[in-house]
Amino acid sequence: MLEARELEATRGDAKLFSRLGFTLRPGALLRVTGSNGSGKTSLLRALCGLLLPSAGTVHWNGENIRVLREEYWKHLAYVGHADALKDDLTVEENLKVSCALAGQGISPSRLRAALETFGLSARSRLPARALSQGQRRRAALARLAVSEALPLWILDEPFAALDAAAVEQLRSIAGGHLARGGMVVLTSHQEAGIKAPLVTDINLDR
Repeated sequence: MLEARELEATRGDAKLFSRLGFTLRPGALLRVTGSNGSGKTSLLRALCGLLLPSAGTVHWNGENIRVLREEYWKHLAYVGHADALKDDLTVEENLKVSCALAGQGISPSRLRAALETFGLSARSRLPARALSQGQRRRAALARLAVSEALPLWILDEPFAALDAAAVEQLRSIAGGHLARGGMVVLTSHQEAGIKAPLVTDINLDR
């Protein structure tokens, strides 16, 4: 269970949001919307423990994530707005590195299957710099195909730059994760279109 209690975030002298709270249980999808600059990315970074909110706390199974730290991160897959790819590494190498940094072991066959899921098999040996924007996004999202065991996925604008086929693939993968009792938090300017037992919307403009 993921719980936010009285969260507040500021940028300079501006308050992005305050007294924000919610509880996310297995099978639940949380969609965060709002205009540019409303604090969507700040909220996701706070939920990941990458940003210290100016007030409030985030809890995982009742424990403050600031105390849990690495123990919490073991349960989390985070894909940020930036693709976080190393241009000099191949698509395959980038996925290996992202899994290694997250403490996830991955076999060669599973790695190939993950890239195939996102239509990147033919480009697996290309350096990331050779990819289009949409291909880079798919390469970043490929980690989700090997993260079924991680209960919490936090995704910042995951549909950005994806074509229709990739959007549907991501919806299918996220829907399957929720059906297995996982949890998904995402930001999006469009309808998520993900099948979920429970959907909660937070609009930071309100």
